Amino acid sequence: MKRSLQLTALLLLSITAPGQNAAPSWTDWHFLLGEWTADSSNGVPGQASSGSFTLFPDLRGQVLVRKNHAEYPASGGRPAVVHDDLMIIYWETGATKAFYHDSEGHVIRYNISFSVDKRKIVFLSEKSESSPQYRLTYQDLQPGTARVLFEIAPPDKPNQFTTYVQATVRRKT
Repeated sequence: MKRSLQLTALLLLSITAPGQNAAPSWTDWHFLLGEWTADSSNGVPGQASSGSFTLFPDLRGQVLVRKNHAEYPASGGRPAVVHDDLMIIYWETGATKAFYHDSEGHVIRYNISFSVDKRKIVFLSEKSESSPQYRLTYQDLQPGTARVLFEIAPPDKPNQFTTYVQATVRRKT
């Protein structure tokens, strides 16, 4: 009985208490952390736009939070559009994932991967028969400058992506 209690106590001590989990390492994200503004960009294909985003750790380092703001001018009878979105990047069962929600009601769940040299981060949504597939790529061009590419593939043609938005961004802070 005494040995059983000792084993139980040892087991309980080895379990991390809620709130005591170690924060994930975000070192591979170093080139993208901070405040960014678009240098050159096109949004609605062929149309200039402006935008900015921030990416910072939150919840004591448990997640990264990206807030994005973009403005697309009126064009071809279409009114000007303001787009805001929020993305939460997190660890789940050894993988980096993201949850995205925007002011237009889109919800996207992404799986995230890195290039071998850690200079490119790719967000890829899962394939679906009923909704488009999305790919968002950030590429480190040089310190303080990155390329952003957002692509969409139709539901019936997964992995056949077309550029929707591309931009060069510069770090503000």
